[in-house]
Amino acid sequence: MSMPCEVAVKSVVPAIRAGLAKELIQTYTLKQTDVANLLGVTQTAISKYTRNVRGGVVVIDNVEEIQQMITATAKMLTDGETSRRQLGVKFCEICRLAREKGLMCELCKRSNPTIDVSQCLLCMNSSDYSNCLSSI
Repeated sequence: MSMPCEVAVKSVVPAIRAGLAKELIQTYTLKQTDVANLLGVTQTAISKYTRNVRGGVVVIDNVEEIQQMITATAKMLTDGETSRRQLGVKFCEICRLAREKGLMCELCKRSNPTIDVSQCLLCMNSSDYSNCLSSI
């Protein structure tokens, strides 16, 4: 059985990286190697993100709040004063929002078919998990 964070690492985090890579290349005209350095991945990974080969398991492009967060994070990265910790916090905030929007529900269901996604609220309220743990 996979925990929600395990599902997120395999689906939401790559989607966030893909969104950031595209934003940094299209808006700020950065080279793939520069984007790779900013995100701490390889240039090959950035190429796959921009060609939609990687990072497409969860679709976050159509969620306006997430797009705003990606845009703000890209700007923060290009300003040049972003620590790894700050970037990690931004990833967690975007991931939390994706989870709260229910973007991972079907993936969690695939990883554990016994989950009733209509009853599972584990990702919907990030401040209190005590009532939700029984659903996994």
